[in-house]
Amino acid sequence: MSEKKTHKQKFSEWFYGENDPFVAAMPVQEQKEHQVDEKTLQEYEKERAERHEKVFDIAHNGKIRAFRRSYRVLGVMMCLLMISILLLAVSYLPRTGNPANPDNNEVSRVYIENGLQDTGAVNVVAGMILSYRAFDTFGETNVLFIATCCVMILLMLDEKALHTSGLSNDRFYEPKNDWILQKIAKILVPIIFVFGIYVMLNGHISPGGGFSGGAILGAGMILYVNAFGFKKTQKFFNETVYKVIKVGALCIYGVLITYFFFMGANGLNNHIPLGIPGHILSAGLILPIDVLVGLEVACTMYAFYALFRRGGL
Repeated sequence: MSEKKTHKQKFSEWFYGENDPFVAAMPVQEQKEHQVDEKTLQEYEKERAERHEKVFDIAHNGKIRAFRRSYRVLGVMMCLLMISILLLAVSYLPRTGNPANPDNNEVSRVYIENGLQDTGAVNVVAGMILSYRAFDTFGETNVLFIATCCVMILLMLDEKALHTSGLSNDRFYEPKNDWILQKIAKILVPIIFVFGIYVMLNGHISPGGGFSGGAILGAGMILYVNAFGFKKTQKFFNETVYKVIKVGALCIYGVLITYFFFMGANGLNNHIPLGIPGHILSAGLILPIDVLVGLEVACTMYAFYALFRRGGL
């Protein structure tokens, strides 16, 4: 029968790394599930080294070498061409402080004086971005969508490839749950989500909106997946849900903004009430557009993190 250890001995063992008090507190079944076999780890490292060696051999093939050389030359030429075009464009820019500059006009004054009446948004910046300059914002949202598609093309792996490569278990090297991180995440993640939704819904009333609110929601998702792993996260936010939200938000945004452009270009009333300025249900299409942009940004942030860490959503 083992002698009962004092608090000083337990603290000393923990301080010098001889014992982890949280491992003992875990159930036996959970310890077995998160235990990494040394033999499996060595086999995985050996397999990965063999794959790297094969890639290294292929890369030193004559044709591959020629392609890589020409690719580098073309890359340098394209960079020099872009630098030349940008320098030429900058040389034609007007001097700072010139009264004839395009920024010295009545546009900013119109935004400030007529913004509330035209858009119904108390936040002048939100009214400008999602009303006067809604076309630019729609383009920015499309940029986020295209960027995500590019990253998915480069990094996305199907489930079979994930299991074959051993990347399906993103906790291969750190199998233990971080007890402190999980407890903090249980408290912070709901608060982060509520605050992100609040920022999105109040973008037309106060500083905030879709971009900042979506960034907060994305940060909450990243914190959750760090604390609990992809397996738990995929129970409520898997690849199918991601695709529906990502594509659906952009399509609905496109329909709303097309209607807004068509009515405005033809001088027609869009029949969408502006509401009472300062109320949550006001500012016409700005509120739903803020929500759609926020969902787009949140999905983009989470997708980038998941793809770079795991190669899948």
